[in-house]
Amino acid sequence: MTYPECPECKSENTYHDSVQFVCPDCAYEWTGEETEEQDEDVLIVKDSNGNLLNDGDDVLLIKDLKLKGSSEVLKKGTKFKGIRLARGDHNVDCGKIMLKSEFLKKA
Repeated sequence: MTYPECPECKSENTYHDSVQFVCPDCAYEWTGEETEEQDEDVLIVKDSNGNLLNDGDDVLLIKDLKLKGSSEVLKKGTKFKGIRLARGDHNVDCGKIMLKSEFLKKA
C-alpha cells in the first residue's frame, strides 16, 4: 500500500498511525482529508510592454540606469540572457544584478 507524500517536505517515507499520516523525516502530521492546495502563488512577471516573462528569456534594457552605490551606468539596449524570475521589488535576476521588470522588454 502506498501512502501520500508529506505536504511539508515532500518525503515519500510516510506512514499511517490509525488516526493520521506521519512523516518521520520532518515530524509533520496530517489527516489526509485536507484538500490539496493548488499552486496559486505562481509568479507572474510582465515586461514594460506587458509581455509575460519566463525563466530563461532574453531581455533588453529600455533606458539608462545608474547603479546605486557606484558610478557605473547600465546603458539602454543592454541585453541580458537567461534571466530568472524572483519574488520581491526587483523581480528579475540577470546574473550579477537584480532589476525591476518595468525597465526591461522581451528580446
